[in-house]
Amino acid sequence: MTKRFFAAPVRDPNSAIAVHDIPAEAPWSGLVRKGQSIRIIDLEGQQAVDTLFYRADDFSERYSAQDTLRVQGSAYVGVGTRLISSEGRLMATVTADTSGGHDTSAGACSCESNTARFGHHTKFQHACRENFVLAVTKHGMSKRDIVPNINFFMNVPIEPSGNLAIVDGVSKPGDYVELMAEMDVLCVISNCPQINNPCNGFNPTPIRVLIFAGEDTSG
Repeated sequence: MTKRFFAAPVRDPNSAIAVHDIPAEAPWSGLVRKGQSIRIIDLEGQQAVDTLFYRADDFSERYSAQDTLRVQGSAYVGVGTRLISSEGRLMATVTADTSGGHDTSAGACSCESNTARFGHHTKFQHACRENFVLAVTKHGMSKRDIVPNINFFMNVPIEPSGNLAIVDGVSKPGDYVELMAEMDVLCVISNCPQINNPCNGFNPTPIRVLIFAGEDTSG
């Protein structure tokens, strides 16, 4: 059963200070300042959004899936999840979510994994790892800087055997997840191009990213 999750703040999209439309299968990166919020919107539903975070002034500190899972004591990312860095610091907090159950264990697809899973004919299909490489090289990083990521909106249940399954996504058109930055971060996204398993409904589609200003507490 699909559960719906909401948490404050529920923001008016028209109040966003930046709007970025990311085409199907494409990468994107952008800076989110401490106190600002980033909303990732699944415009058409059932679209996996592979995402990484790096500390903006020191890219060697980056999102740690292992530490995030350990601190949460949960297999999935949702409202209240604290994203933990490789140095054990808080990078961002999930503040709103209309889908729930986001994966951070299955990793990103690559040309190599496509070939192993789906056959040699898929070797040259575009993949998330290649998107990540395109995005991070613009910031002076390389493929060595790509670490296990979050898969927003990707449905990865744990089977009774303990194996991870990748099944049809449950996100609906317009579903979103919103995070508040707890430090200045570089957000890197691969709008997943996978067409060989159902994580994108076998049909990659566009997404939208909104950036919201932080609350003014100087008052």
